Amino acid sequence: MKHQGTVTLETERLILRRFAVTDAEAMFRNWASSEEVARYLTWEPHENPAVTEALLREWVSAYERPDTYNWVLVPKETGEPIGNLSVVRFIAETECAMLGWCLGTRWWGMGYMPEAEKAVLRYLFATVGVRRVCANHDIHNPKSGRVMQKLGMKQEGILRQHGYIKGRIFDDVWYGILADEYREMQHGTE
Repeated sequence: MKHQGTVTLETERLILRRFAVTDAEAMFRNWASSEEVARYLTWEPHENPAVTEALLREWVSAYERPDTYNWVLVPKETGEPIGNLSVVRFIAETECAMLGWCLGTRWWGMGYMPEAEKAVLRYLFATVGVRRVCANHDIHNPKSGRVMQKLGMKQEGILRQHGYIKGRIFDDVWYGILADEYREMQHGTE
């Protein structure tokens, strides 16, 4: 595995790029202030754009480390940030990348997240050289599971009463895809 950091990726409709502090207003407006977006996530909705700006300052400084992978999703059509996708954890011993993401509610159901994640999977497997990519979701948030299925991830199990967010314990559904499975899937679509 060779860390490359967050590089700009492009899909048919999206640019995935590094965050800039100047993205704070759009991030706050489009998803960071939304209770609905944050419902199944570890963070609370941001109270004001200053909170978002402070977070982005931390994220931007983290790009100095080559093992930081944190993209903002920007539709080519509008040029305005609508969500983010990141490697929230690396397990070095097994060369595993764990993904996390969120998207503004106005863009739910439009296929943006699977489109972005396909580009990130390709980058992580082909360029960074990870062996495994995984993700998990609250059992009460099946839409995240559908995104994982669209990527070719396999449900690996449900850890009962394993997750804990905002004072609530929940069943945690885990998905994963191995590098060999990903390559096989790519050969089948060529």
